[in-house]
Amino acid sequence: MPHITVDYSDALAETFDRRGFGLALHPLLARTVVGSVAGCKTRFRQIDECVIADGVDEVAMLHVEVALLSGRTPEAKAELSRAVLGLARDHVKPTPGVTLHTSVDVCDLSRGSFASHTEEDHV
Repeated sequence: MPHITVDYSDALAETFDRRGFGLALHPLLARTVVGSVAGCKTRFRQIDECVIADGVDEVAMLHVEVALLSGRTPEAKAELSRAVLGLARDHVKPTPGVTLHTSVDVCDLSRGSFASHTEEDHV
């Protein structure tokens, strides 16, 4: 059920192993907070333009947002944030001359208003 959104600078298009990150992230979530890989959904959005710090071109960003149904403790969310941060860093090859800012936010989806449906034979 987790919905993961990953925003990354266009400078990382060739060095960020997005598929590898997603495939490693889903079991991590299943082990730590969810219990099942089946409901994990990750989408990647390349950022064509962003301004970081003083606007120097040699800076890139990678931000991961993990949205979970509410009910996890702050400690569990903090632990998950640290684990996802490490995993994200492991899936980006260093780029000479580029400083990478990586961040993670674990946030709550409201149990009262979140709805979902899966249809296996949908075309």
